[in-house]
Amino acid sequence: MKGKDWNPDLYLKFKNERTQPSIDLTFRINIESPENIIDIGCGPGNSTQILVQRWPNSNIIGIDNSPGMIEKARSDYPDQEWILSNASEFISDVLFDIVFSNATIQWIPNHDKLIPKLLSLLSSKGALAIQLPQFRNMPVGKALENIADKDRWKKKTLGCKELYTFHEYGFYYDLLQKHANKIDMWETSYFHVLDSHYSILEWIRSAGMKPYLERLESENDKFAFENEVLKEIKKLYPVQQDKKVVFPFKRLFFIAYK
Repeated sequence: MKGKDWNPDLYLKFKNERTQPSIDLTFRINIESPENIIDIGCGPGNSTQILVQRWPNSNIIGIDNSPGMIEKARSDYPDQEWILSNASEFISDVLFDIVFSNATIQWIPNHDKLIPKLLSLLSSKGALAIQLPQFRNMPVGKALENIADKDRWKKKTLGCKELYTFHEYGFYYDLLQKHANKIDMWETSYFHVLDSHYSILEWIRSAGMKPYLERLESENDKFAFENEVLKEIKKLYPVQQDKKVVFPFKRLFFIAYK
């Protein structure tokens, strides 16, 4: 994804919630003793640690195209290997028993080319394991796009919608079945209990709303845009009896075994 660098501290504000899909994906992978594993879009290294915990004797590397994320990962986990690279351009002399990617490839275009590229990194009995957030199908994702399409914001946020790539499960199945002996696919809805509506804004500020904010040059515009999004969030997600807000989040998973 092109644009300003990612903020690892803001991203990790919801570390536990963002890491849980990695846990669920990792422990569904049916490979006992992988020798080499790569985490595509490793971010600050939080998802990579789940792989390390399950397979502590494996050679595990993480790659990400964000200098800030790689710097954070190297700082927090100095004994592991971290590579600054774009997934679509990554070349390796080593084949991997597991190619893993949690909440990353939605920021990479041309999945019809990307998925075969990732599959080409696998060893003969390897597995490609991916999780994709279905942000654009969520109420807050649709509200964000509707706001960006208003007259005030349309020109300033032009092209942001196209930066997010997501297809339905059938698209990925058709791509994978050409190369895989077995495919495991599922969806999970996570119901995150957050402190307030503003917490939802903070969540999407570090991910789904990031490219929109980057297109807005003035702080006044950013504040006004965020305020419009927050108003919609308040309409979409009711306050519970204990004053908390439940934020449902649906994710698509698939594992393809060669």
